[in-house]
Amino acid sequence: MQPANVTQVERLYREHSPALLLFATSMTGERDRAQDAVHQVFAKLIAGGRLRRVADVKAYLFTSVRNAVLNDAKLRRRDVALDPVQAWFDPPSRDYAEELNLRRALGALPEDQREVTVLHVWGELTFSQIADVLGISANTAASRYRYALGKLRDAMGMKEDSGARP
Repeated sequence: MQPANVTQVERLYREHSPALLLFATSMTGERDRAQDAVHQVFAKLIAGGRLRRVADVKAYLFTSVRNAVLNDAKLRRRDVALDPVQAWFDPPSRDYAEELNLRRALGALPEDQREVTVLHVWGELTFSQIADVLGISANTAASRYRYALGKLRDAMGMKEDSGARP
């Protein structure tokens, strides 16, 4: 196996770090811990990580970040609730009310559905890649995504309907 070169790691960081950070933030609820996990993965790659035999680098990076977050959680032995005020993403034109509604709706999803949704929508991973990252079947990933979309649709629809009533 050949070690990853710094140029390759820098390119991968520029290309994938925003989605990896979002994914890690959705798991930790804390941007600082998420950044630590992402940086830890890339630091290991620079220090001698090997990518030559990796079939799907994007899925490998998401898996590595997930493992870093889970290892950190084991060390901390505590659950951290997502801060409803802290933004997970920065949309180009912000509608703060809708952003808050979306974050609340995402936060209300079961963890397995939230992970799949974030990986698919913001991580832009296929269901096959998500299956590799989470250790589930592609059909299970697709099913969790479908259930999550239904719950998000209901939650966001209820917010719109409740605002329309006198």
